[in-house]
Amino acid sequence: MQLNTIRAAALLVGVSAFVIAASWICGGAQGLQIGIVAVVGLNAVVYFFGDTMALRAMRARPVSEIERPELYRIVRDLATQARQPMPRLYLSPTRAPNAFATGRGPRRAAVCCTTGLLSLLNERELRGVIAHELAHIRSRDTVVCSVAAAVAAAITSLTALALLLPLGDSEDEDVPSVLGALLFLLLGPLAAGVIRVGVGRTREYSADRAAAELTGDPRGLANALRKIDVGARIHPLPAERPLLTAGHLMIAHPFPLRGVNRLFAVHPPIAERIRRLQRLADTWGAP
Repeated sequence: MQLNTIRAAALLVGVSAFVIAASWICGGAQGLQIGIVAVVGLNAVVYFFGDTMALRAMRARPVSEIERPELYRIVRDLATQARQPMPRLYLSPTRAPNAFATGRGPRRAAVCCTTGLLSLLNERELRGVIAHELAHIRSRDTVVCSVAAAVAAAITSLTALALLLPLGDSEDEDVPSVLGALLFLLLGPLAAGVIRVGVGRTREYSADRAAAELTGDPRGLANALRKIDVGARIHPLPAERPLLTAGHLMIAHPFPLRGVNRLFAVHPPIAERIRRLQRLADTWGAP
């Protein structure tokens, strides 16, 4: 648990040091001042908005117990079993079946489900998904993932500079869009690298196992992952900049595996996760 907090701090310190060093090398004393201002701004974004960026990208809204009593019942039951605080619940209005957890700690955590997920899974499968997200919260995976998402979003947001560049007397409205796309091709791999450094693939295996231990039902989560994988292929999320930098938070990779999207694919193969859960169920003699 503390390791993830240390990893989040190390990631932020490393990126900050890189920005300051690069600014000094490129601009000398003046560049150093700009770099320090940029780092202060980056840290402020991470602290104040890091745990809500993914929610905003998914257009998620808080959901009340009156609206989704069955969801509240499942989350409350599992959180009580896990002896951790009840997270805030959000709903994202998208057909793509997925879920994620975010937050700077268990007491500030949030779990978000998409409408596509809730309409696709039965209660047994939904319990497995919620238990998986609670496992991420408990191990503080959400801390390092939120930091990585905020840093990556800050990096890719620099593509907006294309709108500010002096383009002379050009009246072609497509020029800023083309420049923005070119900037993303340059900055996208850097943002993806930040996510890959901060987010390890083994965290999904660990969360899957912890979820199976909490519910006592590895096959429930395995069935959910199978359905989510198929549903994500039919209804993938659009590969937009804010969503790309938040995709690693989700229980399964939500984008088609092609082009720049592949750089942001940090999830282990669904087939391997399902195989491990089924082997766990066979070992436990679970139905």
